[in-house]
Amino acid sequence: MPHPQFPVLCLASASPRRKALLASIGVKVDIIACDVDETLLPGEVSVDYVIRLAMAKASAAIPSTDLPILGSDTAVVLDDCVLGKPQDADHAAAMLRSLSGRSHDVVTAVAVHGPGGMLTACVTTQVTMRRLSEAEIAAYWRTGEPQDKAGGYAIQGKAAIFVERIAGSHSAVVGLPLYETAELLSRQGVPLWDGAWEHDAGLPC
Repeated sequence: MPHPQFPVLCLASASPRRKALLASIGVKVDIIACDVDETLLPGEVSVDYVIRLAMAKASAAIPSTDLPILGSDTAVVLDDCVLGKPQDADHAAAMLRSLSGRSHDVVTAVAVHGPGGMLTACVTTQVTMRRLSEAEIAAYWRTGEPQDKAGGYAIQGKAAIFVERIAGSHSAVVGLPLYETAELLSRQGVPLWDGAWEHDAGLPC
């Protein structure tokens, strides 16, 4: 089956990383960036938080398209605390110091709205960083890369040299767990690069 030359999915995100990850599995998308309130609710755990935001992003795009819609959200979690995007250089430095020489979790949720309703999946990956010097932290901020990244770093970019090891899905840390995403898209009838995922897949959230 030839790769479709027209969009088969609406991506409710302006993230170029998520667009590129979907392109890597043969999914051409329309972009509808949807702003949602990302405030963590009192007592809300990280898994519930990212699933709620992924669903909210997908739901917000429903009035604007007839295509299936994918929403996603990623949180960096250290000691049960969700680290958001840095507000400034000092905030980014504080986050990177807290991650330095330790393991943390990256929790990514995917929600796909389509003929099957709203389907979700959530993946947790453990990331271990080596110890970072103050000079490295300051230099990394000056690259501009951490400014819009959860936890203040991008594993697919310059911060790759900080990561000692990961346990779990690398693509989930970048922004989209491709294995789980492919199964959800298949269940919603979205064609992938060769139809290899056309089966009755079931994913617990």
